[in-house]
Amino acid sequence: MTTGIRCIVGLGNPGAQYQATRHNAGFWFVDELAQQHGMQLRPESKFFADLGKLSLGSNNCWLLKPSTFMNRSGRSVSALANFYKLSPEEILVVHDELDLACGSIRLKKGGGHGGHNGLRDIISALGSKEFYRLRVGIDHPGHRDQVTNYVLSRPSRSEQTRIEDAINDGCRYIDDLMTGDYQLLMNKLHRR
Repeated sequence: MTTGIRCIVGLGNPGAQYQATRHNAGFWFVDELAQQHGMQLRPESKFFADLGKLSLGSNNCWLLKPSTFMNRSGRSVSALANFYKLSPEEILVVHDELDLACGSIRLKKGGGHGGHNGLRDIISALGSKEFYRLRVGIDHPGHRDQVTNYVLSRPSRSEQTRIEDAINDGCRYIDDLMTGDYQLLMNKLHRR
């Protein structure tokens, strides 16, 4: 039997100066999901995060926004995973993706970190690459020397709209994630 997702981690950097930047697309996803379900995330110091519990039918799932900086996200994810005995396969990490067109959204399991410091730290902290990733496309600035400034800057208004549309698409199918119907979800998301 396939296990569904029991923890959705949104990656981002804490603080008002980062709130509207591309690198916080994972935070945007978790915030939107919480808002759609009338939830509030609350600070939870033992998990170094803001945390909430989403219940859909008989399925429950933690929503986690690490309060550490992006490159220390693994501390938060591993603390929650260890406490609740979650396997990597029960964790979904939502993050910005330079290698996808702005406004696209893709689900994948496992793989490397692709230079993403949040993923790098989570892989190290969990000792596994086998968690799921929901990749929110933000485009690439064109040259690797521009990446840091690009991800830490705000998208244009049209880019923001496309990213928000992608996030809404992902939130629409959250029940497929929680029941472990990954192939169906991939078919839905990868059509856009």
